[in-house]
Amino acid sequence: MYGYHGKVLVVDLNTESYRWDVVPEEILRQYIGGIGLGTYLLYKYCPEKVDPLSGDNPLIFAGSPLVGSRLTTSSKFAVVSKSPLTGFIADSLSSSYLADEIKKSCGDGLVLVGKSENLTFLHIENGSVRFLDASHLAGMNTFKTEEEIKRSLGSTVRVASIGLAGENQVLYASIANDGGRQAGRCGLGAVMGSKNIKAVAFQGDMKSPIFDPEGIEILRRDLSLRSLGPATEKYRDVGTVANVSLFNRLGVLPTKNFQRSTFDNADKISGEELYSNHLNKSAHCANCTIGCEKIMVTNDGGEKKGGRMEYESLFALGPLCNIDDPNIVIRSSRLCDELGMDTISSGATIAWAMECFEKGILNGDDLDGVSLSFSNSEDFLHILNLIAQRKGIGDLLSLGTKRCSEIVGNGSEDWAMHVKGLEMPGYEPRALKTLALGLAITPRGACHNRSSAYEADLSGQVDRFTVDEYRGDITATSEDFSAVLDSLIWCKFLRKAFNDFYQESADAYNLVTGWDMTPDELRTCGERINNLKKLFNIREGWSRSDDTLPPRILKEKLPDGVMPGAGLTSDELSLMIEGYYKARGWTEDGLIPEYKLVELNIAD
Repeated sequence: MYGYHGKVLVVDLNTESYRWDVVPEEILRQYIGGIGLGTYLLYKYCPEKVDPLSGDNPLIFAGSPLVGSRLTTSSKFAVVSKSPLTGFIADSLSSSYLADEIKKSCGDGLVLVGKSENLTFLHIENGSVRFLDASHLAGMNTFKTEEEIKRSLGSTVRVASIGLAGENQVLYASIANDGGRQAGRCGLGAVMGSKNIKAVAFQGDMKSPIFDPEGIEILRRDLSLRSLGPATEKYRDVGTVANVSLFNRLGVLPTKNFQRSTFDNADKISGEELYSNHLNKSAHCANCTIGCEKIMVTNDGGEKKGGRMEYESLFALGPLCNIDDPNIVIRSSRLCDELGMDTISSGATIAWAMECFEKGILNGDDLDGVSLSFSNSEDFLHILNLIAQRKGIGDLLSLGTKRCSEIVGNGSEDWAMHVKGLEMPGYEPRALKTLALGLAITPRGACHNRSSAYEADLSGQVDRFTVDEYRGDITATSEDFSAVLDSLIWCKFLRKAFNDFYQESADAYNLVTGWDMTPDELRTCGERINNLKKLFNIREGWSRSDDTLPPRILKEKLPDGVMPGAGLTSDELSLMIEGYYKARGWTEDGLIPEYKLVELNIAD
């Protein structure tokens, strides 16, 4: 077999045993790898209605056929499980050298089931697993954990680890790798922590040969050149932090917990400001020619802190909390990486609490002397530490906005900015109507990446301030496109460098595997993957009412921006959702009819 191993490593933590499970060629062809294969494995190994923080919930690392090909941006892996935040599918991606090592040590993926009796780290070498005591790593941050494991096992191992947030099962804890890169969103670090697994060290030399190495090398050179063209210029120059200024001008920069769509002090934390006064260097993911990562460093006279900075972290820890100090944002982002916490959910949950404080719902008696006023940067780092430690107000905030608002009540549900329990990303849906639909229907919750529906709004393909039922077609098509990207895996920043995405992706896939995948077959793979995600959610209790947006979005109009008074009603959202279900071939209630499952060859 070329490009694949045809097997995944299954590790039972209860019994400290492991085995190889075969993955048939048909399944690999239908679900490709990455998010697609991870979704299939989750549906197979996850018991129905399982508690996400129980040992029975599997934690899955999935590789892809393109990993090891040296094609630009292809060194990525997926982590998939059932989310403790949403109760639905959790899927996350990370780019790093770890992707290659997972494939060389665990075949096409790793499935962790059960729970270790004590805090443990795993050393996996060519499919052989050692269960090692991790008590000396308890409480250690993700950077130091990785350093310590490499010191003990050798510098060639690649490490996935959790920080204090994961150990304490903060519901939006992340999984770190390669010096601070994160598989964030959805609480996968909490799942890992619930299994008493501090880290997994991967090491191997198992081969998955390429069918046509010469053809792949020609494609690699061509695609690398195209990746350095105008389609990626923004990412290469300033990075995604450039979106702060752009989104502020467009009136789509969420500010003060989505109370506004513009930030008065955007210039103080803009990408341009950070680039001019805080840039240390640009960085590349493994096998990437673009180099979108910008390593920012503080300049406030205190202890130097630096780390990777991208738009979503900047938005969530800055404008969303009305904070305009770039040094605080840089320190906060770095601290989240050390603690192993998703930056979007961290910022959004604190922003919710700030508004509760502003409205007198949370007061001094609840906060143990901590100030939660908007713009207060003095206590911000302390609050992040309290969340990871689950102490004081941090214990409440560790649960995410959905559960926090259900506990506190008093109308705070209206400004709990989440979908299905996952906190909102940095795009204002009242001024981006196609995105609004994408956020409402995405299986993992509020997510801009699993559909990229905002592209239709920002490109002028549609009027971003109006709605129609045809947004459903646009969103479904975008979702399927993203599913193929996330399963092969290509980086999304490469997407516009293709002349014909499906044809060129099929060509790359066939050069690696020796198969005869067609562009239409790839499109169907994307549709199949999204339908299986939905089928998993239905199995776990999804209903039509889960496809919605926060009350604030549906009740309040924008006070500023390029179109003050812009809003989105429940009826308008329902119209778009109905169009989406129709485009998918689903029922009016959003259920998948039997004929569609048969058509896509999905066995229930």
